Amino acid sequence: MAPKAVENLMERLAEAAGLDAAAKPVAKKVAALIPSGFVKDFLSGTWLGHPLHPMLTDVPIGCWTNAMLLDVLGGEGGQQAADLLVAVGVVSALPTAAAGLADWSDTLGGERRLGFVHAVGNVAAVTCYTLSWRARRQGNRSRGVRLGFLGAALATLGAYVGGHLAWRKGVNVDRHAWEHGSHDWIDVAAEEDVVDGKPLAVSAGEETVLLLRAGATVYALSDVCAHMGGPLHEGQFENGCVTCPWHGSVFHLDDGSVVHGPATGPQPAYDTRTVAGRVSVRRR
Repeated sequence: MAPKAVENLMERLAEAAGLDAAAKPVAKKVAALIPSGFVKDFLSGTWLGHPLHPMLTDVPIGCWTNAMLLDVLGGEGGQQAADLLVAVGVVSALPTAAAGLADWSDTLGGERRLGFVHAVGNVAAVTCYTLSWRARRQGNRSRGVRLGFLGAALATLGAYVGGHLAWRKGVNVDRHAWEHGSHDWIDVAAEEDVVDGKPLAVSAGEETVLLLRAGATVYALSDVCAHMGGPLHEGQFENGCVTCPWHGSVFHLDDGSVVHGPATGPQPAYDTRTVAGRVSVRRR
């Protein structure tokens, strides 16, 4: 019954339109502070090949968990190490939060509301740990330990919401993770319909493929952006690349590799051929 109750709570939070009054302006401000470019790519994890935020969370969570264990089991000999771990956790939470905010600014609706709750819970946790470190430094160790326990509870709640966003809502999960595509040739369009410089979305089995002719070459990529599912055929095309119309991820047309984020994974690419006036594709 407990997991079902928690699941219902997550759904109620996702549907709580009242959160938009705070979440929307904050998301807008974050998007303005972290526009498309080098910083956005770095915080999104484009250079890493997958989102940066989940990996960074291991540092503060690991520090605070070990600090709690030392507070409980370490005795006087573990106090100095526990205090240091609390401080390192607070400092490492700052870049972790920055990466999370960069990801969150691309969400909408229920995902944005849940992300806002996730962020508020984590800010509260960091605040508790900051006050815990201050109390420890001032010699009020018992108060510092209590604040650390409260921070641990808040961080755990925040982590649960974050896990729900990733594993139940699929936020920042590659949209092509469960697609394998056909390695057989699939007829998708008449040659005359693939006009030079004019993008065309076609069906290739269960997948939607973007076709774009450039002279004698016909490029073919999955039309669904790996980042958040944007329709690439509605994007901008220049310098051999396509820019997603939703969040500005840029991909090479020839192989689907990422030029700019926030996407972290490449677009599936297809080979093309034209036989008897028909264009066919197959997953490369």
